[in-house]
Amino acid sequence: MTKAAVFGTGSWGTTFATILAEAGTGTTLWGRRPEVVEAIDRRHENPDYLPGLALPSSLRATADPEEALDGADFVVLAVPSQSLRANLAAWRAHIPAHAVLVSLMKGVEIGSCKRMSEVIREVAEVPEERVAVVSGPNLALEIAQRQPAATVVACTDESVAERLQEACHVPWFRPYTNTDVVGVELGGAVKNVIALAVGVAAGMGLGDNVRATLMTRGLAEITRLGAVLGADQHTFAGLAGMGDLIATCTSPLSRNRTFGENLGRGMTLAEVVAATKQTAEGVKSCESVLALAGKHDVEMPITEVVVGVVHDGLTPAEAGVLLMSRTPKPERYGV
Repeated sequence: MTKAAVFGTGSWGTTFATILAEAGTGTTLWGRRPEVVEAIDRRHENPDYLPGLALPSSLRATADPEEALDGADFVVLAVPSQSLRANLAAWRAHIPAHAVLVSLMKGVEIGSCKRMSEVIREVAEVPEERVAVVSGPNLALEIAQRQPAATVVACTDESVAERLQEACHVPWFRPYTNTDVVGVELGGAVKNVIALAVGVAAGMGLGDNVRATLMTRGLAEITRLGAVLGADQHTFAGLAGMGDLIATCTSPLSRNRTFGENLGRGMTLAEVVAATKQTAEGVKSCESVLALAGKHDVEMPITEVVVGVVHDGLTPAEAGVLLMSRTPKPERYGV
């Protein structure tokens, strides 16, 4: 039997562990909070993140990383992106030599500006063919409720992507393979930043024209950055690009969209952070995405104003003026 260890008992980590278990993969969840681990392991529920939903009886949970990693073929990482480096360093010694490391995280590391797969390769000291990423329009609660969804599993080694595809394919969750790890990761990370912008606009009471403009021009920003970093531009028209962008920018289940809405309504950053129970990755990653763009001379005006609103005291109204007063340009440039 294929075995998997999933690190992170948040909504997406728990949901993906459920998918693996339902697909016949022997799956163990690792969590740092004993009460959550006990609820999953003994009562087959995660009351903090997926209340009222029954988890598979075959799904195990433990607070011991060595126990979780024992014999694992896939090591699935679903922790907040900015904590990955420290956590993975602590777990590295127990990772089986044959295991594929799988990132569910959608962020860019602050300081290094590295994608999550790059951090994994550096910290775990593994080659790129042992690192895979999963990204797409995957709102955890809908999938945990067995609503149909699709995703992309990406690895530079297509055979590894196909193995992971088989391990997480169930009737309500359809994974597609891709070898463009760069594009799949960038789509997942940058769409969180664009969702913040769309949320701010919605919170200000602005209409569908503005939201559609932000999403479309946001996709242009993602594509420009991806082109410079060697991504396949077709990836951004797929599930990990436009698909994920639509879901995250439009759904009330989206943490980043909701975070932005609260900012647009006039709440301070501290107030929104206090009201947010789960990590909105775009809040921190917007700075590292902008820094990454700066390193490669890529123009990302929406990302720039999001950083201004979230971190530098720019008001949403001022951000709107800055975007609308930019010099005229052709629709397609910088690619």
